Amino acid sequence: MSQEVEYRRGRHVVSAMHVHLVFVTKYRRNVFNDEMLRRCQDIMIEVCDSFEAELREFNGEHDHVHLLVHYPPKMTVSKLVNSLKGVSSLYLRKEFPGQLNQAITHGPFWSPSYLAASCGEAPLTLINAYIEQQRRLT
Repeated sequence: MSQEVEYRRGRHVVSAMHVHLVFVTKYRRNVFNDEMLRRCQDIMIEVCDSFEAELREFNGEHDHVHLLVHYPPKMTVSKLVNSLKGVSSLYLRKEFPGQLNQAITHGPFWSPSYLAASCGEAPLTLINAYIEQQRRLT
């Protein structure tokens, strides 16, 4: 993944907008294994593509995921978050029914809250490094 800032160019705008997102499973339940994290990443790439955004970094642990998204100025972060959480919940439940316990299967998959931190030009490399260093499950 690129460490340099890339500017998006539109008809009337030039932008470099990034957001660091953290999603936590409901009640911080340990549900993810490495296979589920890989599938979650694929799903989130597809959702970002549909918003004309780019998933720059992704990683996670048993109970949460980190994302770094480069997005266009016309997009609202809250709509992207709702779609990322909704679509990933739907597909993960469908594709991994035996691996999700009853508490997660019948209730919400993700906690309703999330972290969204805007990322400026200077700390972008630090956030990339931080997400890359998150412990990936094996």
